[in-house]
Amino acid sequence: MSRERGGADHLRDEAARAAREAADEVYRAILTRTPEHDFDLRLDRVRDVLELLGDPQRAFRAVHLTGTNGKTSTARMVERLLREHGLRTGRFTSPHLTRVTERISIDGEPISDERFVEVWQDVAPYVQMVDQRHVERGGQQLSFFEVFTVMAYAAFADAPVDVAVVEVGLGGRFDATNLVDAEVAVITPIAMDHERYLGDTLVQIASEKAGIVKDGATLVLAHQAEDVEGVVLAAAAERGARVVREGVDVAVVERQVAVGGQVVALRGLGGVYTDVFLPLHGEHQAHNALLALVATEALLTGGAALDGGVVEAAFGDATSPGRLEVVRASPTVLVDGAHNPAGAEALAAAVEEAFAFQRLVGVVGVMADKDPEGILAALEPLLDEVVVTQASGVRALDADDLAAVAVEVFGEDRVHVAARLPDALDAAVQRAESEVERGAGVLVTGSILLVAEARVLLGRP
Repeated sequence: MSRERGGADHLRDEAARAAREAADEVYRAILTRTPEHDFDLRLDRVRDVLELLGDPQRAFRAVHLTGTNGKTSTARMVERLLREHGLRTGRFTSPHLTRVTERISIDGEPISDERFVEVWQDVAPYVQMVDQRHVERGGQQLSFFEVFTVMAYAAFADAPVDVAVVEVGLGGRFDATNLVDAEVAVITPIAMDHERYLGDTLVQIASEKAGIVKDGATLVLAHQAEDVEGVVLAAAAERGARVVREGVDVAVVERQVAVGGQVVALRGLGGVYTDVFLPLHGEHQAHNALLALVATEALLTGGAALDGGVVEAAFGDATSPGRLEVVRASPTVLVDGAHNPAGAEALAAAVEEAFAFQRLVGVVGVMADKDPEGILAALEPLLDEVVVTQASGVRALDADDLAAVAVEVFGEDRVHVAARLPDALDAAVQRAESEVERGAGVLVTGSILLVAEARVLLGRP
């Protein structure tokens, strides 16, 4: 390598390091605000900032997604389909797994550290202005999630993107993202979660999530419980929305397990798409793919068929990190962000279908506001043993408290405790390999934050 080239590489490395440090500093500053898990569900603060910025959320078309499980995977597939059609895309999802910049992606890639800082510098004066106004009235400043929502919309408008794919943070009606006027709304399966904020019945939760449906929009609705569907259909009718229902108007026609994923046939609005390879495991991902396909049809053609080759190319390149993802071999280590009983049930079914483990040991950690008994009960038939642990952060349920629940579900002999995740992973690997020569596996689940930490420990980018 020439001296000149080595010097240029050094300068680039230094510039990248400085940009990363600057982005991290911005992130730390935003973290001082009301945290992501402590929601004050209202729209006025975000609305005020967006108005000062010239309403950037109106500068692009949008697909808006809510539901209890499957939002991120579905959002990623919608975005990939749109990009394969040659459109410039934005994608806003949460939480992140490795770097906070993952939350705001343009053309399938997280925004750069430099751009992250620039976007913050662009919106910060307006955020501070609104903060001051609301605090003086006895209110609160913008929360962590509200700031990120503003940054995402500003970044998408400035890019500019053709279409933004936006995942709600919580619920729908009063979620910070709900100021976008989306032509297409997607509601994935609704189950019990976040009862503190959304209500303690499925009907109450469904009512909140139906709040993302805008006047005259198209709603793509996953299969739901009958009472949930009734609430959502009534809300859509009030807004004059067109409703496309899974199992009625569209369907997963066929699916077969394949190496590295599955092959599906999907009946969309425009016809049946056959022999489509999807490199994601589990029946739930086939249904997520259907929702993504139909949402894209509705947005781009109003319901006519998409080009089959484009659909195959997009789905064949689909990814969903942290969702039944293989992060290590020998033994196989899987990570999955299932954090409620419905998600754990789907995970267990997918593992049983796609993998042939002779022995599988779980590493499980959950947040204190979740349903640990329900999650563990869904996993119990799948796991030979479980090592309970805890993610970092104040929200994590103490490992000893989780162990007490786990003993009730698994029995004392199958439960082990390691408060630190590295120790839990080591213990799980040893226990998985202790009784079989081949076919041992480890499954890390219970919290997307735990999965994020595991991915970093195991060297995943």
